[in-house]
Amino acid sequence: MNKEQIIDQLKTIVKPFVKNEEAFNNLTEDTDFITDLQINSANLVDVVLDVEDAFGIVIDNDSMEKMISVRATLEIIETKLAEK
Repeated sequence: MNKEQIIDQLKTIVKPFVKNEEAFNNLTEDTDFITDLQINSANLVDVVLDVEDAFGIVIDNDSMEKMISVRATLEIIETKLAEK
């Protein structure tokens, strides 16, 4: 799975929780889930759980706390997929 495929899947996962559609439509690796997309912290937990299910990975608490931007989430997903 390449980076673009991961980002596409990630967009599908976060879309239901996004409050700022414009930021979502302009999503880049620098997009912050809370600041830019206005996803609240409770929904961020749902995003993490959905990421685990979608990619068949387990995300530990330390990694979960770092998943606040597209770039950080992408790096965590890529690392976890490489460990499989």
